[in-house]
Amino acid sequence: MNDALLTDLYQLTMLEAYQARDLAGPAVFELYARRLPADRGFLMVAGLEQALDYLEALTFTPEAIDWLASTGRFSTKFLASLADFRFTGSVWAVPEGTILFSGEPWLRVAAPLPEAQLVESRLINLMHLSTLIATKAARCVLAAADRPLFDFGMRRAHGAEAAVLAARAAMIAGFSGTATVEAGRRFQTPIVGTMAHAYVQAFGDERSAFLHYAQTFPGATTLLIDTYDTARAARIVAELVSQGVSVQAVRIDSGDLAVEAQRVRDILDAGGATEVGIVATGNLDEYAIEQLLRHRAPIDAFGVGTRLDTSSDAPTIDAVYKLESYAGEPRRKRSVGKETWPGAKQIWRSYDSDGLISADCIALEHEFVANAVPLLQPVMRNGCRLGGLPSLQDSARKARAELATLPQSLRSLRAPAVLSPRVSDGIHALAAQADRLQQVD
Repeated sequence: MNDALLTDLYQLTMLEAYQARDLAGPAVFELYARRLPADRGFLMVAGLEQALDYLEALTFTPEAIDWLASTGRFSTKFLASLADFRFTGSVWAVPEGTILFSGEPWLRVAAPLPEAQLVESRLINLMHLSTLIATKAARCVLAAADRPLFDFGMRRAHGAEAAVLAARAAMIAGFSGTATVEAGRRFQTPIVGTMAHAYVQAFGDERSAFLHYAQTFPGATTLLIDTYDTARAARIVAELVSQGVSVQAVRIDSGDLAVEAQRVRDILDAGGATEVGIVATGNLDEYAIEQLLRHRAPIDAFGVGTRLDTSSDAPTIDAVYKLESYAGEPRRKRSVGKETWPGAKQIWRSYDSDGLISADCIALEHEFVANAVPLLQPVMRNGCRLGGLPSLQDSARKARAELATLPQSLRSLRAPAVLSPRVSDGIHALAAQADRLQQVD
């Protein structure tokens, strides 16, 4: 794929239209969510590393320019200018793993108007996916109450890039590992897995399958026990453990998981296999995990797949990227339901005496809010990132700390409270100024 062509056509037509009228002044755009998806009390922002990689490496190759020429849509002058195109702007962003609410910028871009315009589609594309999955994963983390979670969703993710970035986003949110091997290689994350039903079926009996698998992978064996009869398989596992075979855990992937887990736990314990854990998989998400634990199911870890990597109950965020100023003048939309606030902004967060989030204020970048901390940080200047970004492990620690600041009312999986950030007096005043500047005859 060519990153420069990973955009919408209108971004390129805008570039030529800007060039034709010499519109290349300084612009400020901000990326944020207009509103949160249903049943979401918060968003966990992720994807900044990929966004900065994209901005830093953005160029039009000769092959890309030749292909654009072949469409017959663009002038020779415009196509020639693309050979020198680079992103030369600055970026402010919240660290990955940060909790945000509606209207709060995930990142702010300041660059010449054509540069800031072109990057809109890919920036939303990258940060939307990672933020969507990190938010879903964070809700699973809250539901699991400190039990390990693993990403098993690659096979039903919406493409290869989505699968890899979903695994990364889940790790930021607090998952312990992923089954996606390429994500393990690329991001140095733990890779995990069990065994296939086909392996069990390839043997004449479960005992032989379990024994040979445990001998092949001694000390790290998780056996899949629901190919035929879960209770019978659990008894076989208990017998093997009593004979000295090392089994770390068993996995249940079907049936009423609460009932099956309790039955398997009872069988294992009765057979002396008390140290063997139980991993549950099978169309799980935060709602299913919450329900299982409410019924005190003796499950030690969860594998979450399809519903995580597609965020199936809320598959999109209303993420937008809007012009907030141009050539030093405030700009804003006034269309009904899609109004924007002008000016480069900062988010200021206040906490209560228990360290929980109590209020957010969206203010202009030069405004100060007492007893609050700013969230947006400079991460790129003149097209180059400022130092190294946090490691994935550091981002996961950040996310863990952020989740600890969530009040109980915002943690709810259903109909959570709504935290509406306050918009500063300075922004209101600037909006009035923008409205005067943008009067239509």
